[in-house]
Amino acid sequence: MPDKQTTSHSDTSSNLGRRAFLQTSALAVGAGAAAISLGSSAMAGVNFETQPSLDKFTLPALPYGYDALESIIDQETMKIHHGKHHQTYIDKLNAAVGTATELASKSVEDLLGGLDKLPEAIRGAVRNHGGGHANHSLFWQVMRPVQQNNAPSGKLAEKIKSTFESFENFKTAFAANAVGQFGSGWSWLVSAGDKLELMATPNQDSPLSVGKRPLLGLDVWEHAYYLKYQNRRADYVQAWWDVVNWDQVAKNLAGEKSGS
Repeated sequence: MPDKQTTSHSDTSSNLGRRAFLQTSALAVGAGAAAISLGSSAMAGVNFETQPSLDKFTLPALPYGYDALESIIDQETMKIHHGKHHQTYIDKLNAAVGTATELASKSVEDLLGGLDKLPEAIRGAVRNHGGGHANHSLFWQVMRPVQQNNAPSGKLAEKIKSTFESFENFKTAFAANAVGQFGSGWSWLVSAGDKLELMATPNQDSPLSVGKRPLLGLDVWEHAYYLKYQNRRADYVQAWWDVVNWDQVAKNLAGEKSGS
C-alpha cells in the first residue's frame, strides 16, 4: 500500500511538472517571437507603426526569361538578383513611404528627384531602397538575349559618336567607370539636358537625385555577377556589351516610358 501511494504521488507531481514546463515553454516561444518581430522592425530604421495599406511599388516582370542571358549572366544569378534583391528594395521602400501618407501619389522618380524635400526620418531609406528599385527597373529593361556585334544605331549612335568621338571610345570610358567604381555601385550613361555624360554612383544612388536622366546603367554590385565571374569584374563588364538592349536605350533617350 505505501508503495502504491508513493507511486501515485510521484506520477501526479510528474504530470504537474510537465504541464508547467509546457506552459513556460509556450510563453517563452511567444515572447521570443515578439522580440524577433520587434527587433526586425527596429533594425529597419523607420517607424513601422503606420504600414502602407497597399503595396505602392511592385516588382516589374522581366521582359525575358531568367535563362535568356545565360551565356553572359547565369540563370541562378538572375533569379536571386531579380526575385530577392530587387524585391527587398521594394519592400523596404514601401515600408518607408507608408509612414508618410503625403507621399502616396509620388512616383519613385519624383521621390529620388526631391530627396531634400522628404521627411528626414525616411530620406535615407528612400535614397537607398528607392534608388535600388529605380536602378534595377532600368537595368532589366536595357538588357536582352545575346547579340553579337551589338551596337546602337540612328540618333543614339550619332549622339554617342559626337560626344565620345567613337562608339569604341564610349565603351572604353564606360567600362573604366564600371571597373574603377570602388566597392558597390553603378556605371551610367545619362542625359544632362541635351548632352550625354558618363557617371558612376556608389551603392544604390541614382542619377535622378542630381538631376540627370539615366539612359543605360550597369550594376557592379558583386551580387550581379559573382556566381559566374567571382572577382573578375572586368570580365563581366566586357561580356555585358553582348546583352545591351540598344533599342531600349534609344527609347530612353527619346523620353519614351518603358515598364513600371
